[in-house]
Amino acid sequence: MRAVVLRQPYDLVVSDVARPEPAPHQVLVRVTNSGICGTDLKIFTGAMPARYPVIMGHEMAGEVIEDGGSPDVSRDARVLVDPVLFCGTCFDCRAGRTNLCPSGAVIGREVDGGFAEFVVAPRTHVYPLPLSIESRTAPLIQVLTTVLHAQRRASIAAGQSVAVIGLGVSGQLHVQLAKARGANPVIGVSRSAWKRSIAGRLGADLTVTSGDLGVHAVREATGGHGADVVIESTGVVKGISDAIGMVRPGGTIVLFGIYTATEGTLPFYQLYYKEPTVISARAAMGDDFPESIDLVARGLINLGPLVTQVLPVSELTRALGLLESDADGRMKIILEH
Repeated sequence: MRAVVLRQPYDLVVSDVARPEPAPHQVLVRVTNSGICGTDLKIFTGAMPARYPVIMGHEMAGEVIEDGGSPDVSRDARVLVDPVLFCGTCFDCRAGRTNLCPSGAVIGREVDGGFAEFVVAPRTHVYPLPLSIESRTAPLIQVLTTVLHAQRRASIAAGQSVAVIGLGVSGQLHVQLAKARGANPVIGVSRSAWKRSIAGRLGADLTVTSGDLGVHAVREATGGHGADVVIESTGVVKGISDAIGMVRPGGTIVLFGIYTATEGTLPFYQLYYKEPTVISARAAMGDDFPESIDLVARGLINLGPLVTQVLPVSELTRALGLLESDADGRMKIILEH
């Protein structure tokens, strides 16, 4: 089969590789569409450890070719793949924290992933997609599962004020999901006027710029107190500093971005003074998938406006370059297979 193989950081090649053979507990999926995100970019550059050579791609949808005897999916079914693998027997797995399994792996990082014609996955890790969800937008649901997992950890409830720092794909999904959970107001924060305009169309009650002006605007919009919950989704240390400034005393900060920096400057006294709850969120768990699919199927989350480029999978290098530029006009890049 044809696949895009990352041999070493910055070294991508389109080549013919052996088609994966599913084990008895696995299904074989023909990938129809996949998405790329900041995690793929960090694997590509070597900022995030991975196994080399590897076929990247952890956001993927496709059609089942071999069902592995699964009672839940059948051949030709359209499915979404959960890329987070776990052992099921360790301390964390037995406690229900399968996303923290120390011997786990991610399809597309330690195990060959979706930037190929075919991928294998445990039959427990594929979820049927209703006809109302387009294959082109379906890979975005994997991102939504991580957003849902984070907001569940933060226990976001109706009537709470929520500020979302960073209005890339995950930030736009955080805005929509917070609205769907009844948060009010939901404030989108970004230095990009273009991204703020998208957030406004997708349900943000207010959008503000980043930095000190944004901190002041969030406090002003929340009666001078600060937001009940601040979700930092840029993955940049400066965003954490802004989050500390925006959160109310006793509020909650969600570190959703993936931070690879090893040092930075933060207002530590404010962190002490405000006594916020600080949580992070890693990946998602199986029960996040059916609810995320249902949210999209019921129209509570709109994925269409987030897809700004569609390219063939053979142009992955170009797609990563577009992703790295972070320019206005670029949101989610979907690859067609």
